[in-house]
Amino acid sequence: MAAAETDWSQLPGELLDLISKHLPSEVDLLRFRSVCATWRSSVPRPSPSPSRFPILPNAGISDTTWGFYLSKRTIYCLQNPETPLTKAWIIKLERDHPDRTHLLNPLTRSQFRPLPHNFPRRFDFSNMRVRELGCEFALQYINYRPSASSLLGDPGNLYMEKVAFSANRQGEGFVLLTIHVSGKLVLHKSGDTKWTVIPDLPSPYDDVIFHQGNFYAVDNTGRLVMVDLNPGSIPGVSAVAGSIFGGDKKFLVESCGDLVLVDMYLSVGPEDDLGYNEALEFYEEFDCFMSERTVKFKVFRLDRGRERWVEVSHLGDTILCLGDNCTFAASASELNFPGQGNCILFTDQFFHDREDDGGSKGNGIGVFDLESGSIGPITSYEGYSESFWPPPAWVYPPSAVEDWLEELSV
Repeated sequence: MAAAETDWSQLPGELLDLISKHLPSEVDLLRFRSVCATWRSSVPRPSPSPSRFPILPNAGISDTTWGFYLSKRTIYCLQNPETPLTKAWIIKLERDHPDRTHLLNPLTRSQFRPLPHNFPRRFDFSNMRVRELGCEFALQYINYRPSASSLLGDPGNLYMEKVAFSANRQGEGFVLLTIHVSGKLVLHKSGDTKWTVIPDLPSPYDDVIFHQGNFYAVDNTGRLVMVDLNPGSIPGVSAVAGSIFGGDKKFLVESCGDLVLVDMYLSVGPEDDLGYNEALEFYEEFDCFMSERTVKFKVFRLDRGRERWVEVSHLGDTILCLGDNCTFAASASELNFPGQGNCILFTDQFFHDREDDGGSKGNGIGVFDLESGSIGPITSYEGYSESFWPPPAWVYPPSAVEDWLEELSV
């Protein structure tokens, strides 16, 4: 006797509501509601989370600004549901107004602008296969000088724009962790009138992350600490893993539930120290010699039981992405990448093309292959840069992109 088919539309509304509260993102909730009319009526539509937050105070970290804007930007992987084997398109969206959204390079701070004519002004996620790869929270300060041409600027009194963010479980209020220009950790809780500098050892910190309910930070030696936020006490840190030394800059990434450390090695000068390109202006050649370039990476996984970093020789299907204000991991097979994963995408101005006409949006992004140790600009790896720009044909016709590029070259 054939087993009776389950009618999932008849699940109790209380159970559906309970399940919906454990979904990790707005996209997952939208897809959950789209299963059938019963599920849609049992679960309320998600209210759009803000991309802009209240102005944050400057007290405790800066004497030259009015305050800080905190903005949220989400990285998505978009695919055509009719042809799921086509390459995915990776984008970053920032909504600073309910009716206004900015399209940004997923790994850098730059916006894709000007956009081509008749480019879609709104993405209907219900007509696409959508996965949320990650999100970033970044600070911009409000210029103190009233005559400034722009009210927003880079956070000069902070080491980085990136902040680790945590919302409380009730959905009201939040906690931020970032790095002060001194290299120390600074913390802000919504409602506080000033930032709190966390006292610690003198080694400056390189990166921060919110992972599995806790804030973590890594210093430039690779020492990992967890921030202690016990109610009623001054925030402090406790050591989680010891130093590894070696490279010049450390990144924290969450990958498949693990906390991963990526150690970046830098060098100064061009790859061929004896090479000279007479076609370049002198100042460009001088800038090339003085700029840092990335030469290799090492990857480590946190072994919580032994409280140490364990070196990883192969990432399998995983691609680690190191952006200016965010880090995230993705599956090469899910993105339909031409490679097999086991690589790192990262930002590096050494790979910036000075002859860019505005159409290539992969400039400043490099690729490191863990197996071979090869490193180079993303444009040297066939098919990789197309996952960032131009948009796929099912979003915007290639002929329209070509016409737009011709206009830019005029």
